[in-house]
Amino acid sequence: MSDFPAHPTPPFGRFDAVSPALERPDLTPPAVTGALRDWKHRTAAESVLYVDTDPEKADTAVFSEVYDVPLEVGANCVVVAAKRGQEQVLVACVVLATTRLDVNRTVRKRLGARKASFASMDTAVAETGMEYGGITPIGLPAHWPLLIDEAVAATPYVLIGSGRRRGKLILPGAALAELPGAEVVPGLALPVPAEPAPQDPPVR
Repeated sequence: MSDFPAHPTPPFGRFDAVSPALERPDLTPPAVTGALRDWKHRTAAESVLYVDTDPEKADTAVFSEVYDVPLEVGANCVVVAAKRGQEQVLVACVVLATTRLDVNRTVRKRLGARKASFASMDTAVAETGMEYGGITPIGLPAHWPLLIDEAVAATPYVLIGSGRRRGKLILPGAALAELPGAEVVPGLALPVPAEPAPQDPPVR
């Protein structure tokens, strides 16, 4: 069993309030609180920090500047709806914020689905019991597949949602691979295409 020592202070960022997530069950939704409490991998659970953040500063660029968090340590939990025959399957995918989820190829093929697309906001919120913009891989429905990009698992510490728009969680990327039902999937995420360089106006 891997060892994930508790980090007494955040490994990155500037936050006004920081605490071990297990010590503040009042700050996360019941599903997240319960998942942390019941996580059999105790050192993974104990490594999770809760940091207080303003939901009004959740935009990626603003958040990075305000809290001094590098963009490459942010990890997004994306809910995908896949159709297999007449059945719809919901799956959670975790990718770095600097990448984009490969829904149409990797996710669809991994699930053996004929079609896969991002789940609607209403579906994601209703099925997870979490707030939109704060959905986290900790505390998802037990029957959901949980796919984690290999780059996330390889990142020493990542910042993820807390289940609410206020606050975030920080933990070792490898700890996410220890969540129940989690699977590390190579190629789950693709690089975000670079914006083309501005062109000089034509000479007339």
